Amino acid sequence: MDQRDKEAIREIVGEDHFSDELIDLVSYSYDSSDHDHRPGGVAYPADSEQISRIMQLANERRFPVIPRGAGTSLAGSAVPIQGGLVLDMVRMNRILDIRIPDRQVVVQPGVVYAALQKALAPSGFCFPPDPASGKVCTLGGNVATNAGGIRGAKYGVTRDYVLALEVVLPDGRIMHTGTKCMKSSSGLDTTRIFVGSEGVLGVITEITLKINPMPTAFRTALASFETLRQAGQAVTDIMHSGILPSVLEIMEENTIRVLRENYGADLPDVSALLLVETDGYTDGEAEYGMGKVATAFEANQAKTVSMAKDREEAEKLWAIRRAAGSVAGGLRPNNLSEDVTVPISKVPDLLEGIQKLMVGHKYPFVIFGHAGDGNLHPKIMFDGSDPQQVREVHQIAEQMFKLTCGLGGTLSGEHGIGLAKAPYMHLEHEPLAMEMMRLLKRTLDPNNVLNPGKMALED
Repeated sequence: MDQRDKEAIREIVGEDHFSDELIDLVSYSYDSSDHDHRPGGVAYPADSEQISRIMQLANERRFPVIPRGAGTSLAGSAVPIQGGLVLDMVRMNRILDIRIPDRQVVVQPGVVYAALQKALAPSGFCFPPDPASGKVCTLGGNVATNAGGIRGAKYGVTRDYVLALEVVLPDGRIMHTGTKCMKSSSGLDTTRIFVGSEGVLGVITEITLKINPMPTAFRTALASFETLRQAGQAVTDIMHSGILPSVLEIMEENTIRVLRENYGADLPDVSALLLVETDGYTDGEAEYGMGKVATAFEANQAKTVSMAKDREEAEKLWAIRRAAGSVAGGLRPNNLSEDVTVPISKVPDLLEGIQKLMVGHKYPFVIFGHAGDGNLHPKIMFDGSDPQQVREVHQIAEQMFKLTCGLGGTLSGEHGIGLAKAPYMHLEHEPLAMEMMRLLKRTLDPNNVLNPGKMALED
């Protein structure tokens, strides 16, 4: 970007809504990953028309444009790795419509996940995906990364709720996809092309989401196991029992120890813990589900099983689980936080395989995650200022990805590919599949101006 580009952007968004001050460029040079690179400027557009004009300018002048929500990406998806202009969607933060009879909401991309939940609560409805960063992450980012969360076992991920989109294409054209109907078999599903595309195909400017009635009854239990195999088999048995728990989380022994020693959590000294919740619209429904869970615990020799007496006690258990990532991350200056995912039956193999990979290494690590949909979060702590540690940790990551893909898994269950996992796309996707992805990118963005460098889409 040169001064002429910057002046043109100021004319589009207004003098007060563009910055190339150093303090802002540094702030927008990174997200929640370990990647960073300064942009040339930051713009705060107010509507899709302004974004359309910016994209037309970017194509004419050949500078990169990087859409950004709250910057919570753990894969570097929002890092302007080739410089250019960051589009901060913070001003596009309105809930445009809540249509309870249609079970739909229409929002702008800058709406924070928690703000939507708060707006829906009086009507007894919710947007079910529950990302860990829900208090700060934006719905545009959720759609762009196909975000999931702890309730994925029963309620799925963002993709399952996106009905329609407004998207500004890389050349500035404004496209509308999808339908206001709950289902449609009309033409190719262009909406799905943009969900999970990490901002490389278009800038999402309006989102129509399906919403669900909020469950009113809950049961929560914590079970401990002497071996990972027992815990893993309990997960499989629960998911095959005829009920779907709303949450089914696992924490292995390193996570348990870190939470006990650094968070003061009253947890047993065991190989694995399963934290399970069942829900429903009556107490009987939630109780029936928990009965099935208890049977699976007993069949797999759970050492202890404790049931939360009320919602307050359950929330204390969830607070411990939610603290796992941040508490572990504080053990070293840097951490590699992954979200590898395998078929549910392969969860024990992945857990044991990752533990074997770490044998002989000095780095503290933890494994926790959403066992109910096979999505685990291995987290390795290290010092990023030491080049040898960086090399070794990335070698471990590559071995982890090979292990995952060898088990029929995927590199990412919810974080996305971004920069962090781009070098490993070939482990999961055959050459023809990668060529089809690149062909789509070239077709929509022939000048490669929209979020370049991500997902290994450059030839």
